[in-house]
Amino acid sequence: MNPYEAATVKDTEERERLILDHLPQVRLIARRIHERLPESVSLDDLVSTGIVGLISAIDKFDPAHNVKLKTYAEYKIRGAILDSLRGLDWAPRQQRRRSKQIERAIAELEQKLKRPPSEEEIAAGLGVSLEEYHDWLVEIRGLNVGSLEGHPSEEDGRDLLRFVADKEEDWPSQVFERNELRKILAQAISRMPYVERTVLGLYYKEEMTLREISRIIKLHESRVSQLKTQAILRLRAFMRKKWPTARGR
Repeated sequence: MNPYEAATVKDTEERERLILDHLPQVRLIARRIHERLPESVSLDDLVSTGIVGLISAIDKFDPAHNVKLKTYAEYKIRGAILDSLRGLDWAPRQQRRRSKQIERAIAELEQKLKRPPSEEEIAAGLGVSLEEYHDWLVEIRGLNVGSLEGHPSEEDGRDLLRFVADKEEDWPSQVFERNELRKILAQAISRMPYVERTVLGLYYKEEMTLREISRIIKLHESRVSQLKTQAILRLRAFMRKKWPTARGR
C-alpha cells in the first residue's frame, strides 16, 4: 500500500470512528424532538435524517473556527431533522390557530393585569374551561419544534431558547445581540410561575426528558408537557412585545 492509500484508509477509519462516537448524540436529539411530535412521525426516520446531518458536520468541520465538533454536530443534526419536518404538513391548521389564540390571550391579559396570567385566567380569556385549555396545550405541543421555539417572526427560525443555556459555543449571532436577547429572556423567565421556570430549566439547561422531569417535580409527564408548552407561549408573547422585529436580519 502506497503512502497515499494508507492516508486515505486512515482518514476513512477516523471518519467512521467519529460517526460512531456521535451516534448517541443523534439519538438524543432525535428523541427530544420526537417526544413533541404526533405518534405518526417515525423516530427511526428522525434518527436517519439526523445521521445525515452528523455526517455533513464531520465532513465540513473545520477546527480553525474554534468551535467544538460536538457543538457543530448538534447544530447540523438538529437542522437536518427540523428541515425534514418543515417539509411535512403534520400540524393541522386548527392547532396553529389555537396556538396563536393562546399566545394572543396571554399577551392581552399581561397588558391588562400587569403580571403573568394564571392558567385559569388564560382559559377564561379564551372562553373555554380549564380542562379544555389543557387539552389545547396537549394538541399543540408538536408545534414547539419549529415556530414556538423559534423567533417570534415566523420567517426567522432561530432558536431563542438556546440563549437560555450557558454553553461555551459562540452561537452564530453577534455578541451584543446575544447578550441583549439573554437579558430579555431572563426577564421573561423570571416573571413566570415557579413550576414553569423549573420545567424550562431542567429541559433546556439540564437537557432532561419530559419523563425525567416528571419524576423530579412529581407531576405526570403529560402535565409537564402542558407546562412546557405554556411556558414557551409566554416567552413568545413576551418576545413579540420586547423583540418585535428580526433586527435587520
